[in-house]
Order: sequence, then C-alpha cells, then structure tokens
Amino acid sequence: MPNQDHPRVSREGFRLLAVHAHPDDESSKGAATMASYVAAGAEVLVATCTGGERGDILNAAMDNDSHAKRDLPGLRRIEMARAVAELGVQQRWLGFTDSGLPEGDPLPDLPFGCFALQPLERAAAPLVKLVREFRPHVIVSYDENGGYPHPDHIMAHRIAVEAFDAAADPERYPGTGEAWSASKLYYDRAFNPERFRALHFALEEAGLQSPYAERLAQWLEADAEGHQPPPPAHPTTTQIDCGDYFGHRERALLAHRTQVDPEGFFFAVSVELQQKVWPWEDYSLITSRVESPLPEDDFFTGITP
Repeated sequence: MPNQDHPRVSREGFRLLAVHAHPDDESSKGAATMASYVAAGAEVLVATCTGGERGDILNAAMDNDSHAKRDLPGLRRIEMARAVAELGVQQRWLGFTDSGLPEGDPLPDLPFGCFALQPLERAAAPLVKLVREFRPHVIVSYDENGGYPHPDHIMAHRIAVEAFDAAADPERYPGTGEAWSASKLYYDRAFNPERFRALHFALEEAGLQSPYAERLAQWLEADAEGHQPPPPAHPTTTQIDCGDYFGHRERALLAHRTQVDPEGFFFAVSVELQQKVWPWEDYSLITSRVESPLPEDDFFTGITP
C-alpha cells in the first residue's frame, strides 16, 4: 500500500463530493481525507441527506442541556456548522427527514415520509442537481450495507450510485442542470477490519486496553470453529495518507457534542498511535471512467481537472 512519506501534491482545480446520511457522519467517515484535500487546494463538498431529526442524545454530558432538549435538530445544525469549519469543507443539506434507526423484533415500520421510504428518483433528484452544479471529479459514499445497516445510510448509498450514473446522462432528470460525468465513485471503508486489527495489537503491545478486543475475539472464535469471517464485499483499493489531519477529524467529531461522547469509542486510541500504526483512511474504487492503476494513494489519479 502507499508509502505514508510520499510528498503532498497540489490538488487545486479538483473537486470532491462526499455523500452522507446525517450530520456527524462526515466527521466519523473520511474527515481527515477531506481536510487533507482542502489543505492541498481541492474543493470539497459534503452533501448531508437528512437533518438527523430522529437522533438521540448520545453524550451523557448533554442529557440536561436545555437547547438539546428544546430543539435537537436545530442544535445539530449548529454542531454541523462547527464541524464544517474545522474541516474547511463546503456543505449542503439535501432536505430529507431522518428515518431513525428501527429497533425491536419484529422491526417497526419506518416513519411516513422519511428519507429511506422516498422513491429513488425523488430522493436522488436533489443530489443529481448538486452534482451537475458542483461538477465533482470524484464522489464518495457508503457501500450497499451503508457501512452499517441504517436505513438512511443504505438510501444514501443508493442515491449516490444513482447520481453518479444519472448526472452524466442528459436525458435523465430534466430540469436539474447540464449533464456532468464524475470520473470516479468510491465507497468509504471506515469499518475496515484490517485497521481495527492493527490498532488492537498496537494497543496491546503498549500495555493499553483495546476497545476492539471483543470484536476480534469473535472473529478468532469463528476461525477456530472453521468459519472464517466473511470477506469484505469491496476490498481496499485506495489509502489516503492523511495522518497529519487526524486532529482535525477528532475536533470535527467533538463539534457534534450531542452525538459523540468524548470518552467513547472514537477517542480510545490516541492520534499519535493512529498516525504511527495506520496513518490512512481506506476506500474501495467502485467505478472509474479513467485509467487508474491500483492500488492508489490519491482519489484524483488519472484525472485531468
């Protein structure tokens, strides 16, 4: 995989669009990559599909916050603005309503009118319009499982794929602008098992408790029984060297105070150890309209701005 010491190259004139389901997803998935490209001169735009209206307060320190209790959706927009400023990216709301995460057995029906229940063309139309306006060279979103199976993440995946294909076709989505053909589509691999494994063993070697021990133990138990964990649907093809921007990623996460516990999972491994052990963020190249030999260390390989 790419050498973490390769020199930074200017990316002025290039444009990257990241499609996310809720405010805070941009900070937990690919944030350091985006910050690194902004620093290199690229334009980076985050499309946020929903306002996170049905989210819960996930940070106990905010349980008694009057603003959070009175207007959680409004506070989440303020948090989003702070995260965007930390990363240096642009951001647009697509305007859909959060579907919530259904729980129970059987699972309850999703709320009427929510994002995940929209017909595909209705859900994708604002993103097609945005692609045609912003004219990104690269689009990044989630895999078919949404990274994890939240209905809004799965729908974000579906509209990203639809927009990548449809925005290039002048016959589709009339009235949403002039056709634009993005060069590449990537899926984010924030939940890359190889990364978790490397960080786990580094923590153990340092005599520190690992937050990944239980998950890895389940994998090892499966191996002992002769049942290998399923391979990833999409292997890592592209690693972006962005360790210098992990601090921006942490501060962007902390900006989402209602959603992120500063003592929680995301902060269990120090920035310094992550920079040493796994200084990349990982992606799968799914579709490319240009020649781009693999593995890659740059989204824009093979693209002329």
